[in-house]
Amino acid sequence: MAYDGRTTPGRPALVRELEGVTIRKLAVSSMDNNVYLVTATGSGASVLVDAANDWPAIEAMIRESGARVEAIVTTHRHGDHTGALADAARALGARTYAGAPDADHLPIAADVRLEDGDTVQVDGLSLDVALVRGHTPGSVVLTYADPHGHDHVFSGDTLFPGGVGATKNHDDQSFPQLIDDVEQRIFARHDDDAWVYPGHGDDTTLGTERPHLPAWRERGW
Repeated sequence: MAYDGRTTPGRPALVRELEGVTIRKLAVSSMDNNVYLVTATGSGASVLVDAANDWPAIEAMIRESGARVEAIVTTHRHGDHTGALADAARALGARTYAGAPDADHLPIAADVRLEDGDTVQVDGLSLDVALVRGHTPGSVVLTYADPHGHDHVFSGDTLFPGGVGATKNHDDQSFPQLIDDVEQRIFARHDDDAWVYPGHGDDTTLGTERPHLPAWRERGW
């Protein structure tokens, strides 16, 4: 089945095969959280992105994939993205990563505090880190720069089809900060063919969303 980025909780993980890397997408919980498993196919070393609120489902995806998880990256501090973090870290023995400003607000301490421009590396796989502030102070966006194709951008709750993440629910949120960082640290760094894997719901591309940036800025959300 061709990968289209559309799934719902209760369905098996979607699988996208690239040259040398496999991406799995699993939807969990009543909030339709996306969990991603990015695997270097040569070594089996993997990065788990967002251990959301269903460890049994995440564990089953990992087991079925045969992957060896060496890093768990939390895109941001909100509880729907961290509900299985402690279970995952304990079961997998993997290093945990989070944006430095969010790292003290997780269920367990992050082993590595990420800053803009860092990389997350496992055997055969490197993910570039952008700190995209506004939805939370320490939200991180990960990019796999495919040498054989386009970029693959794991955006957490910073960017979705149709707009940026929510900025009206918490005192530490800022729409002006988020729209600036989304423009400067996502859109300015990647071409239109970059594929976006958000923290909830369907995937999109930067080319689909780029024409709407002025309208998003004008409407203020």
